[in-house]
Amino acid sequence: MTTLIIGGSGFLGTELTRQATAAGHSTVATYATAPGDPAQAKWHLLDLEQPGQLEQVLADVQPTLVVNAASSKASWTVTAQGPIRIAMAAAQHGIRLVHVSSDAVFSGDGRVHYDETCLPDPTLPYGAMKAAAEAGVLAVNPQAVVARTSLIIGRGQSVHERAVHEMAAGTREGALFTDDIRCPVFVEDLAAALLELAAAEAAGIRHLAGADAVSRHELGTLIAGRDGLDASRLPAGLRARTSLPGALDVRLDSRATQQELRTKLRGVREFCTAEVSGAEADGA
Repeated sequence: MTTLIIGGSGFLGTELTRQATAAGHSTVATYATAPGDPAQAKWHLLDLEQPGQLEQVLADVQPTLVVNAASSKASWTVTAQGPIRIAMAAAQHGIRLVHVSSDAVFSGDGRVHYDETCLPDPTLPYGAMKAAAEAGVLAVNPQAVVARTSLIIGRGQSVHERAVHEMAAGTREGALFTDDIRCPVFVEDLAAALLELAAAEAAGIRHLAGADAVSRHELGTLIAGRDGLDASRLPAGLRARTSLPGALDVRLDSRATQQELRTKLRGVREFCTAEVSGAEADGA
């Protein structure tokens, strides 16, 4: 199988590329600014702001599977229009497609629990871009999978983890909100689940988030405990008392999709504790 990871140099894309290669795929990945590890994949420059580049990459690679993990909060072309062009090309050439979306498509107004049947009601431009991409992808390629996820956590490399480290070190201002709630997912679990859905006959909307709903502050405390940081140095606050826009409490319900998967979508309390236990065992 030839697998093309679009956005392969990003946080999720890097893990997708690693797992696809480990599974024996002939893996090709794209980058916008700098390629990733040449030992993990062949790399192609792809700027989704330039439509002609997509057709050229697909012609050169001739993939069996495309996983689109590319996104930009600043670009409608990349985040909304790009996925639709990818979906049209995949449908035309009979290529399996998995598109990664976000819980940003939901407002958290009037409800906090969202399963796969819930309709998007975004409140921010990024959520609107993601919602437009979802609708367009499935309109032109009904056999595609659109996988919504939440905050992605890894082994210290995500933006959320870096922020916790900087706050604990006193090099970053701000607060971790106690009323801003999501369902974080471990990047390795997410990548495995995406590749598992790609290999199945799934189509349509799927939710891939962790089992635990936690606030940003609790997430920070868990990361601090895992990484040996002083959690008391993490400032807490209420986002409702700020002027920051966007949803407060959005919890993706992934139970229906979890029933389809062998991959377990662990909650953040479990995978942070598991990593701590593993590190202690290694040091014993």
